[in-house]
Amino acid sequence: MRIQDDPSYSRPYEKFEKYGQDALTDVELLAILLRSGTQDCNAKELAETILCRYERVPSLISLYQFSFEELIGIRGIGKVKAIQILTLLELCKRLSRQKYTSSLKVTSPKDVSEYFMEDMRHLKEENFLIVLLDTKCKMKSYEMISKGSLTASIVHPREVYKAAIQKSAHSIIAVHNHPSGDASPSKEDIQITARLKQVGELVGIPFLDHVIIGDGTYTSLKEQNYI
Repeated sequence: MRIQDDPSYSRPYEKFEKYGQDALTDVELLAILLRSGTQDCNAKELAETILCRYERVPSLISLYQFSFEELIGIRGIGKVKAIQILTLLELCKRLSRQKYTSSLKVTSPKDVSEYFMEDMRHLKEENFLIVLLDTKCKMKSYEMISKGSLTASIVHPREVYKAAIQKSAHSIIAVHNHPSGDASPSKEDIQITARLKQVGELVGIPFLDHVIIGDGTYTSLKEQNYI
């Protein structure tokens, strides 16, 4: 069934014009972005197929699980539509961080989690980075240290403090994500935290915290008394 054959009150464009964007469902919002479907399904049906790919019910969050290759593998999604969807997701992530600037003052682990949550909560592999702070606990910058499984051999204190020394950081905070969505610290997380704390004391760059990002949750190893 074509969308044009739907009653006017249920067509996404007409519904938008009459009631505004807040009245649209997630499926209808995505359908407007897609604009068209295939010979076998209209834009709304295609949108629902995409949003139900990893969930039983339509879920916008599931969009973050798609890679470019996975999207263009769906019938009705070519390169242009795939790029549009991924661009929209990137815009959403950047908008969510717009209020946090490079002058962010870190007063709690929550500040760190809010800054990195949308960038890291949906990653499919573990990313480990360090936040470089100045004398007033404002973020100077952050440095990616490693990607992949978090082990002592991958996250080496030498690489962590090399970046901190080069950027003249007064102190640092480690941040990494758990692709499972569970922010509970593992044995390896605790071991790496202890090593980085010891090295920080030796080189004179305090290791303030290690924040683990889950899916909408976070854990501070400082708050857990591991630092």
